Amino acid sequence: MKRLSLPLLALLLLGTILVSLYLGKYRIPLTDLFGFANWKLFGLSTLPYEKQNLLKNIVLDIRLPRILAAILIGASLAVSGASFQALFINPLVSPGLLGVLAGASFGAALGMIFLKSWHLVQCSTLLFGFAAVGVAVGIARIFRTHSIIMLVLGGIISGAFFTALLSIVKYTADPTNQLPLIVYWLMGSLSAVDSKTILIISVPAIVGIGVLVLHGRQLNVLSMGEEEAKSLGINVGRVRIIVIFFATLISAMTVMIGGIIGWIGLIIPHICRMIVGPDNRLLLPASALMGAVYLLVVDDVCRLLFSFEVPTGIVTSLIGIPFFVLVLKNAQRGWR
Repeated sequence: MKRLSLPLLALLLLGTILVSLYLGKYRIPLTDLFGFANWKLFGLSTLPYEKQNLLKNIVLDIRLPRILAAILIGASLAVSGASFQALFINPLVSPGLLGVLAGASFGAALGMIFLKSWHLVQCSTLLFGFAAVGVAVGIARIFRTHSIIMLVLGGIISGAFFTALLSIVKYTADPTNQLPLIVYWLMGSLSAVDSKTILIISVPAIVGIGVLVLHGRQLNVLSMGEEEAKSLGINVGRVRIIVIFFATLISAMTVMIGGIIGWIGLIIPHICRMIVGPDNRLLLPASALMGAVYLLVVDDVCRLLFSFEVPTGIVTSLIGIPFFVLVLKNAQRGWR
């Protein structure tokens, strides 16, 4: 039954994509949507030429990039969170543990002030996301130890440091033009997504997710403890570096696409753990699919609930906070 969960989650994701294409301020009848699909896929359609162009603009230029962005962000954060939870043997770990989200946020804010090109801003976001994790790892190496505890402490210090730097950037930003842009971006939103950005980011994001999923067996062994993993022939240092690198990569890319969208990496792995169990060979792909579905649904709510659009990061936080309380309540029962 657990193995059937992955095909079912894949079907659920497909259904959610179709519903998301249909939903919007401009209502598209299902007959028009299927007619448009027949036109694009098979060249067969009875739709007027004007309606074909209208649907192309709405579906392909506006809704589809946003849907793909939600899928990439949701899957990336969920897989990153599940990987870190296995690596650090702690169910309360999230993708921001080593400071990547704080560093990426600082890089984005700094780029918005000093850089003219949006692509350079995105490069700055990725660069400082890795820099924050590098600081965390460097702090752990200073004490000449490979202890997970020192790595976590390094992440806390790095996150606090880059959060302070972000506050300095916001304080010095122009309060009329720059500061509102920074604040709104950090709330997390998919409203500024475009097709070019999705095409550039999708390949490394998919590769990163794939690498982490393929390390499910090694993460299973690491969840038993470092000494047990070494005795079973696992190169703990190499696996740890690979997991941290690719989890950092895909987490930083989520900030490049849509700002800070929190809590997904914490709550989605827990939901999937209840569905498929703790085996990371199933948990990681299930988290990717469930994370994509979850953020798609949340983004649909943000787009349609009110006459104005609510930032996605606010809604994910409002959902994640009470769920975190439930996690704390059950955390005493153990990892499994």
